[in-house]
Amino acid sequence: MGSGSYHGKQGDPRKFDPTFKGPIYNRGCTDILCCILFILALMGYFAVGILAWSQGDPRKVLYPTDSKGQFCGQVGSPLEKKPLLFYFNILKCASPLVLLEFQCPTTQICVERCPDKFMTLVKALRKEDDREYYKQFCKEGVDMTKQAPEILKNGLCPSILTPSKNFTRRCLPALETLKGGVVVVDNKTTFTDDLGQNINATDLLEASKKSNVVVEARAVAMRIFEDYTQSWHWILLGLVIAMLVSLMFILLLRCLAGVRVWVMIIMVVIVIGYGIFHCYMQYASLKGQAGSDVTIKDLGLQTDFSVYLQIQQTWLAFMIILCIVEVVIILLLIFLRKRLLIAIALIKEASKAIGHVMSSLFYPLLTFALLSLVIAYWGITAVFLSTSNEPVYKVFNTTECMYSRDTCNPETFNSSNITTECPDAECLFAFYGGETLYHKYLILFQFYNLFLFFWCANFVTALGQVTLAGAFASYYWAFKKPDDIPAFPVFNSLGRALRYHTGSLAFGSLILAIVQVIRVILEYLDQKLKGAQNKCAKFLLSCLKCCFWCLEKFIKFLNRNAYIMVAIYGKNFCTSAKDAFFLLMRNIIRVAVLDKVTDFLLFLGKLLIVGIVGICSFFFFTGKIKIVEDAAPSLNYYWVPILTVVFGAYLIAHGFFSVYAMCVDTLFLCFLEDLERNDGTADRPYFMPERLLSILKKSNEGVKTVD
Repeated sequence: MGSGSYHGKQGDPRKFDPTFKGPIYNRGCTDILCCILFILALMGYFAVGILAWSQGDPRKVLYPTDSKGQFCGQVGSPLEKKPLLFYFNILKCASPLVLLEFQCPTTQICVERCPDKFMTLVKALRKEDDREYYKQFCKEGVDMTKQAPEILKNGLCPSILTPSKNFTRRCLPALETLKGGVVVVDNKTTFTDDLGQNINATDLLEASKKSNVVVEARAVAMRIFEDYTQSWHWILLGLVIAMLVSLMFILLLRCLAGVRVWVMIIMVVIVIGYGIFHCYMQYASLKGQAGSDVTIKDLGLQTDFSVYLQIQQTWLAFMIILCIVEVVIILLLIFLRKRLLIAIALIKEASKAIGHVMSSLFYPLLTFALLSLVIAYWGITAVFLSTSNEPVYKVFNTTECMYSRDTCNPETFNSSNITTECPDAECLFAFYGGETLYHKYLILFQFYNLFLFFWCANFVTALGQVTLAGAFASYYWAFKKPDDIPAFPVFNSLGRALRYHTGSLAFGSLILAIVQVIRVILEYLDQKLKGAQNKCAKFLLSCLKCCFWCLEKFIKFLNRNAYIMVAIYGKNFCTSAKDAFFLLMRNIIRVAVLDKVTDFLLFLGKLLIVGIVGICSFFFFTGKIKIVEDAAPSLNYYWVPILTVVFGAYLIAHGFFSVYAMCVDTLFLCFLEDLERNDGTADRPYFMPERLLSILKKSNEGVKTVD
């Protein structure tokens, strides 16, 4: 009674089926409605992309924009030879309006070069040469024979020019800081413009910072881009080395799985130990040096990240983090030592399976290509959507005006009553927006773009999981290995997945995409509420974020095992998810121990590969390898290629090890099914190899399996 109740709650065990020989070939289409919905969603996605491409203009993020909304330096335009943006009055950029609308409330024009001398308009009008020089920083068509007050009243020229430098295509004052912190421009701390106003160089510094609030990040990005142009070939070499190391690691794991696992564990411990030693040596070497005792909090955010490596606290933080990681790994190894042998047996069997299905190692290349296509489509569509707004012009003024910040039309502005009531008002470009139906629903298009990105990315991942699961299931359920393994198992499995189970893959991907979009919305709300004082709302939001994070992890785990069942039995997603869940629940202890220990060992493998490649790239790009010291490129930030190589090495290692992980999970589920279907008799022999039979202390009576 108790046993029957137990199985009723967690499903009935699989019964013996003499006709079952692995993945079922005679199957039908599953989850057709979801397949149709996915196709319609993709058609809508393409429609949004076409609409965005027809309306968007990526030049808006490439070129600075003048007060008329024209692009400075755009090829094929009248401003092609004027790539730089010049501000008439940089001091107005210190206004809080800059932070709200990302546009300085002053006239901005495109110029060929930045001013390199100090000059006022009154002084410039006295000499012909100075007049011609000054004219290039005025509006088109200005009559320089008029008096200075009239020119300034109409806002045709700036009242003063200060020596400036090109910074991210913008002319900003060439400020210098002398000893004692004195800020100067052209060796002057203060000067007077034609309106009689005293201007302090420190005020210019503050205005320059505010005007640059949006482009500060772009400056760092440009330096990073320069580093990539200098080191891209070395980065590619590092990624190729990571690929070779990953492939070599897998091949060696197949030959000597047990020894390699233990060597891998010891190597990871040694690599982290070396990291701790290196951090300590750097920490000790900085002791007593001037400025090394500055805290990270006091230093604040710096664009030159190498500054952080000059203080002791940075290396102390690195050392503490690495020590915690080292202790956690050692403790896990101590408490899980008895289960390591079982995990090694599963990895050996997975190594053997991959050896017979070698084409599976190259499948991640297809997944990577499809994911790259999805990411590229999403990114390009997002850029075109964000740049598909029309230029919006607003009224800017220096004195009080009832029309201030109202929308205006630059073509009819001079003939409107605004200029009579507010003589100093100007109609200047403010930002990109729009009032049409398309612009009103633009945020929904961006949301749809994000949602379809998650759905398509999850679908590509699901396709890879079903394909590999079908191939490795064909290996497991072949009684005489490798003779009974069907030809081209990966190709056949991919064909079955696309032909019969597109709907099931779309169904599982849709559920995961909904949860991921909810998590993005919660993160957005969290950013919005950061300045709020409502602690109850913050706590509730944190709880929701935690819950949906756990839900996403659970759905990924359930989907993965459901796809294995789909690949084997060809049933719909819900039935497969239910069967997989109940099968795992009936063997919950084995799942918790074998599956997770195996995942941990594979993670250590990734860590080792990333550690080896990361340390080598660190020594190379910092010029600490004497043999190739001259070959190392000169960089702004040496951490740019290092982090790129480390991240790329992790993706490459993850791609190879994901095949391994899918193989282990598939063999594990097949192994559990095998235990329930068969009993080892001559009529119902186990399909598992002798190695797994010996672990469970079972055997096939009168039948010898091929190991």
